[in-house]
Amino acid sequence: MSHDSPGLWAATVPQAPALTPLDGAQRADLAIVGAGYTGLSAALTAAEAGARVVLLEASGIGAGGSGRNVGLVNAGLWIMPESVEAGLPKDDPLPGLLAQAPAAVWDIIARHAIACEARPAGTLHCAADDAGLGALRERERQWKERQVAVRLLDAEETRARTGSGHFRGALFDPRAGTVQPLAYAIGLARAARAAGAVLHAPSPVTAARRDGGDWLLTTPGGTLRAPRVIWAGNAYGRGPAANPAVAILPYFNFATDPLPASLRETILPGGEGAWDTATVLTSFRLDAAGRFVIGSVGQLGVETALHEAWARRQMARIFPQLAGQRFAHRWFGRIGTTPDALPRLIDHGPGAFGITGFNGRGIAPGTVLGQVLARHALGQGGLPGLKPARPDPLRVVRSLGIRAGAAALHLVSAR
Repeated sequence: MSHDSPGLWAATVPQAPALTPLDGAQRADLAIVGAGYTGLSAALTAAEAGARVVLLEASGIGAGGSGRNVGLVNAGLWIMPESVEAGLPKDDPLPGLLAQAPAAVWDIIARHAIACEARPAGTLHCAADDAGLGALRERERQWKERQVAVRLLDAEETRARTGSGHFRGALFDPRAGTVQPLAYAIGLARAARAAGAVLHAPSPVTAARRDGGDWLLTTPGGTLRAPRVIWAGNAYGRGPAANPAVAILPYFNFATDPLPASLRETILPGGEGAWDTATVLTSFRLDAAGRFVIGSVGQLGVETALHEAWARRQMARIFPQLAGQRFAHRWFGRIGTTPDALPRLIDHGPGAFGITGFNGRGIAPGTVLGQVLARHALGQGGLPGLKPARPDPLRVVRSLGIRAGAAALHLVSAR
């Protein structure tokens, strides 16, 4: 299996709907480029509103970050609520949308009967040290000021909830949970098609230009004309959809075979997803079959052996009962990051827009911001007051620095 694949998720996903490339000249009310969470959510929303929607995808459904991540359905962004609000105009609706984003995901899954191992059991943000515990205490304060019922657990309750004595405490967020991420993307695609959206893949956009009052998108097999275009390639865009506004943070995951019941019941018995406060974080969870999934920052390929050795040490450090468990699946993906960890607005010209830079929070924010983009395209609302996406002159340096720093840390840590 190639490391540059969705790994476990591709091996356990329901069959995706068969798609065909764009052929000939087509028209639409709304063109969407990218079949990840944002693009698929936008397609579903616009199609349900009665628009003729055509979505173009270069590879396949969830082929980018949407099919490669950990599967945590989180509220808000990576940074704290006050930092999100400080980066937006006063009274901007985005913080409220992000705070309730997991509820939108659970609602879509329920309404469309999406089989994606959805488990709205909450998440645990675990304190790796005293500094991490202090940061979680501040995060709890900020959420509670916004009437969100998160709760900081002490070390004893954290041990009971995680099955590990490794952490000083954890912030429990009952809004959140886990999904099989590729299955969720495929479910969104099925729902969008059922609502009337047309999806074409593989159909990479090779050119995009204004032609009269429309956009004309060219693919190897044909053209698509539409007055509105949503660009939703994020960190995986290429050609006209390439995204120079984000630096790439590579993120890998390793997964075991299904654990014996005697081991499975000792790890995250409540079914939460989890990650820690370390600078180069560790995420961990179980899937529906009881496979243990552990991930962190880093790229597989040349560095696979280094990261896999770290993952084995870290797994045994957090859960000594898992020492010696083999990894049956390994994969990695790309996260689009911005210097301030806030998303950016894409402006490709009249009627062509998008949102990029989810900074590792793709599932729930991508879903609700796809809805926002679709409504804006149909004239039913505005866009959030985010900074525009400008080319980041340091993106390559930042990307290489992230990769090298993670590799260096994993070489020496958890020993």
